[in-house]
Amino acid sequence: MVCGSVAPHQTTTRQLSAPADNRRDDLDGLRGVAIALVAVFHIWFGRVSGGVDVFLVLSGYFFGGMVLRGALTPGSSLSPLPHLRRLARRLLPALVVVLGVSALLTVFLQPETRWETFADQSLASLGYYQNWQLANSASDYLRAGEAISPLQHIWSMSVQGQFYIALLALTLVLTYTLRPILGTRLKPVLAAVLAALTIASFVYAIIIGSENQAAAYYNSFARAWELLVGVLAALFVSQLRLPVWARTVAATVGIVAILSCGVLIDGAQQFPGPWALVPVGATLLVIAAGSARTGAPVLPLRLLSARPFIMLGAIAYSLYLWHWPVLIFWMVHTGRNGVGLLEGLAVLAVSGLLAYLTTQFVENPLRYPRSDAHVPASVAPLWGRLLRPTLALGSAVALVAVALTVTSFGWREHVVLQRANGHELAQLPARDYPGARALTDGVRVPKLPMRPTVLEADDDVPASTTDGCISDFLNPAVVNCIYGDPDADRTIALAGGSHAEHWITALDMLGARHHFRVVTYLKMGCPLTTDLSPMIAISDDPYPQCHRWNQKVMAKLVADRPDYVFTTTTRPNLEGPGDVVPDGYLGIWDTFSSNGISMLGIRDTPWLIRQGWLRDPTDCLSRGGTATSCGVPRSTGLSEVNPTLALTAQYPLLHPLDLTDAVCNAEHCRVVEGNVLVYHDSHHLSATYMRTLADELGRQIAAATGWW
Repeated sequence: MVCGSVAPHQTTTRQLSAPADNRRDDLDGLRGVAIALVAVFHIWFGRVSGGVDVFLVLSGYFFGGMVLRGALTPGSSLSPLPHLRRLARRLLPALVVVLGVSALLTVFLQPETRWETFADQSLASLGYYQNWQLANSASDYLRAGEAISPLQHIWSMSVQGQFYIALLALTLVLTYTLRPILGTRLKPVLAAVLAALTIASFVYAIIIGSENQAAAYYNSFARAWELLVGVLAALFVSQLRLPVWARTVAATVGIVAILSCGVLIDGAQQFPGPWALVPVGATLLVIAAGSARTGAPVLPLRLLSARPFIMLGAIAYSLYLWHWPVLIFWMVHTGRNGVGLLEGLAVLAVSGLLAYLTTQFVENPLRYPRSDAHVPASVAPLWGRLLRPTLALGSAVALVAVALTVTSFGWREHVVLQRANGHELAQLPARDYPGARALTDGVRVPKLPMRPTVLEADDDVPASTTDGCISDFLNPAVVNCIYGDPDADRTIALAGGSHAEHWITALDMLGARHHFRVVTYLKMGCPLTTDLSPMIAISDDPYPQCHRWNQKVMAKLVADRPDYVFTTTTRPNLEGPGDVVPDGYLGIWDTFSSNGISMLGIRDTPWLIRQGWLRDPTDCLSRGGTATSCGVPRSTGLSEVNPTLALTAQYPLLHPLDLTDAVCNAEHCRVVEGNVLVYHDSHHLSATYMRTLADELGRQIAAATGWW
């Protein structure tokens, strides 16, 4: 929930002990500013503005004030049901409407390969665990693109929804247990518990952020301190007595810091760690500057209380929900990964209109179902011209939610049934599905449907992935598994990242056939390199765990002394066409050479990069693309000569292997060869195609090793 948990003019926007008629119009305006920053930075700059962090603090302030007020009022009810009903009326109707419209647009605009992801994220959004869905997949939400889910922004609402439930439960337990004993002395105990949790969450955010920033960004406990700071503000800010000059300075500094945060700080790489103190602290300054005991609002707060900002704040929740899917679906429609000035203004205008309509015709009627006694003044004129909330409106929203849930589960089941045929892929007739042999041997290719299909491709992965034999992004351990012939005396160590891993399918076949063991030393996204700051794929996301893992794995490889280390020797050239040998690889080769360990250096297969973005072949094929149009020109993905060859004289123990002629023809790297899907995603070969590469790989390994 982006704009707080209750109406901006209800009692929860007051200080915890403030008079009943004290409203904070400036905080409503601050919400308007924050949502504008979020939308503008998403649409035009692809950066984190800090606006979500402002929302988190305000949500903790509003909701925490409401909950704690009940806990600290003697004789008040401790039932969480009124809070839960209020949250449901406030949050779910608009969310369901946005999800319903997004589902229809997904079906009409997106290829069917995207429907499963949408179904998963739709369920995660309705269930308020979207942030964990993204944390587990380490998705890069922060950079908008036509391949990004239209629902990924709902992670922040999931964080807040989880926080509300946790805060309600904690407050209920502490109040029920301690209020009869402590009475009016309960407040210091609550404050101490909340402060301890705030510190623990902040420390945790620092620790996990240093290990995996992408996962930390979505982690509920790493984010909790930002909301807890708002709760603590609700406990204590109302007691402040600040002079006019101090309030003016606090409000000015806070507003300027919020406005400049997205420009000065790369929140995608820094939040929710220490740098998040900037938007969080700035929001606290604005809250403190308007403390109930400090007199009339100062000029900066009067500016925030201007009607345009308040009106923007009133639709902030719906605007947050709408702006991201409108942006993503526009990119899907245009096929581009960015928008210009006029396009962005159109996206913003459409999002604002949809937000206004959703607020007036869906949110408000269901938020105020009994009377117009608590209808905000800004809503009252229109409210008077509308019918009172009806059972039909609530029923319609509920039916959409049920339909979303049923269809999401139904599509997931359909995909599961489609993939159940995947066991056939290992026994496809070579005559019908020659795969790489169509390139290497020129065999005839009959006209048959491609396998794996676009829906089977996701599961057509190496056995090491399903066996858990590759360390994930967070796991620092070196995981060894044995394939091929486990009893053989000869050993090939398969080492590096997933681009080394996808060769395990062919190596396993060859090991069993020619009697050698294949031992894995693999980590996701982590090639063997001495680079101190490796990056993940083609992004700018730092990957410090990769360097630490490389230090461990190199020590183990030197100690284990395999006959050969099989690893990749090239990467795509991100500054131009072709592929290159990264400098960090040479330090690894130096270590192997000095220890007398021979290497089988496989040239990396071309990645499907277009205009700086990885393109999924199954998406492209689902949209009606061809094997050629969904691939890349050979000259784009590969240099004319294998760059590894220039270094073989310097490294005599390095034996270069190059199977690119078994993946690409003379002009193109196509995504289908010999009726077999070459890539299961934008830069990994499918396990089925890899089986058809085994003969050619075996020929080259035999020439390098002399083993057969």
